[in-house]
Amino acid sequence: MSEKAEFLTDAKALLGERGLTTDGELVEPWLTDWRGRYTGRAMALASPASTPEVAALVKLCARHGVPIVPQGGNSGMSGGATPDASGTAIVLSLRRMNAVRRFDADAMQITCDAGVVLQTLHETVEPKGLRFPLTLGGKGSATVGGLISTNAGGTQVLRHGAMRAQVLGLEAVMADGSVFDSLKALKKDNRGFDLKQLLIGSEGTIGIVTAATLRLVPAIADRAVLWCGLGDIRTARKLLVHAQREAGDALEGFEVMPRHSLRAVLAHEPSARSPLQSEHEWHALVELIGDRSGADGLSDTASALLEAAFAAELIEDATIAASDTQAEQFWAIRDGISAAERALGPAMQHDISVPVPDMADFVAETVPRVEERFTGTKAIAFGHLGDGNVHFHVLAPEGAPRGEWEESEGKTISAFVHDEVTRWGGSISAEHGIGQMKRDELARLADPVHIAILRQVKQALDPQGLLNPGKLIAQHDASDGTPLAQGATTL
Repeated sequence: MSEKAEFLTDAKALLGERGLTTDGELVEPWLTDWRGRYTGRAMALASPASTPEVAALVKLCARHGVPIVPQGGNSGMSGGATPDASGTAIVLSLRRMNAVRRFDADAMQITCDAGVVLQTLHETVEPKGLRFPLTLGGKGSATVGGLISTNAGGTQVLRHGAMRAQVLGLEAVMADGSVFDSLKALKKDNRGFDLKQLLIGSEGTIGIVTAATLRLVPAIADRAVLWCGLGDIRTARKLLVHAQREAGDALEGFEVMPRHSLRAVLAHEPSARSPLQSEHEWHALVELIGDRSGADGLSDTASALLEAAFAAELIEDATIAASDTQAEQFWAIRDGISAAERALGPAMQHDISVPVPDMADFVAETVPRVEERFTGTKAIAFGHLGDGNVHFHVLAPEGAPRGEWEESEGKTISAFVHDEVTRWGGSISAEHGIGQMKRDELARLADPVHIAILRQVKQALDPQGLLNPGKLIAQHDASDGTPLAQGATTL
């Protein structure tokens, strides 16, 4: 019996018929990333039902030298959960691990398996007057484990922080099959490094998240959603500062988009309507919220915020959503930008951040630099201005062939954008992770000390290099070509 056959026999005995399959039709849907940019091969799809099964499977993989590609909802944006083309790895799906282990409404905490879907998490806590303060467009497929592994963001980071801030405790299976159990939510714990934070955002390269204890917050009792027309992006920054001063902790979201993005959504979505009658170069979507203790007076706060903004000549026009239905229509415009711009043709999409005070200046200066250097392109920046994170898209010239353009001029454009971000002291990945898409760019642009520490951590915790190979960090240093230690295939 070959070593591969022996491994598959042992894995089948461990996980059962439901837990391991080599059927090509069943495996195939999980071999391509959500954006359709990366497709790989795998010897099998493993779907363990518990942490002990994950641990036993990882030990088996370590014994046979089988690489593991952990996967949650397969809704990532950077190819971080897609195997390579070798077919030597298994895809380890956490989707069967979808139990809520403990829900303490009084403590406002929930402990759940990594495979729990974000929308299910929202629906579970809502009847108790609570909410999980992170949401995003893919909430119907994104899982807790995937959100933690990529340190996902979303539209509520301004007030609540990214996924890292929501994790109170963590359980993970390490590369040798041992289980790191830190699920207890301790307010104070000074026993050395905060190891759960090391695992958050590591994209499954040093451990496989199997469960987490998450913080919850009171449900929203009232909200005010404002749509503002602005003259330029720098004024949007001034409006943000104004809103923070006027609304304080009630300010939950502050999103911006240029006129081009609004027009694209209105053209793409037949049911979409512009919130304002007049035309504006920029738009801001602002959300204020109040729980039961802060709902009174929220409407007055919103009105006062707008009145003062008009007086300070920060906004050209504005409206407040008259109902929850209208508020959702405003947000549907924001959420529809990516799909609308994809329909226009090829584009290079960048998820970047710079220091919050600098983002408006970055956009104002970088957009014309890109368009001047790359003739016929259109640069678009939209998103979470309050977090210092925008989605910086560069649309291809009219008629550019999809697929070819991205692999030729598109890559040159991305390198230029990333150079600009680095020059401004920012990050080439604000909330979508590095995966395989930005792996080489991270190696090219990151501080060598940063890269060295990542390598050392990887080598220490996964010396065989079996956890999510090819993700996060390039196999060789882009600056000097130095190979990694023997067996370390991802760093």
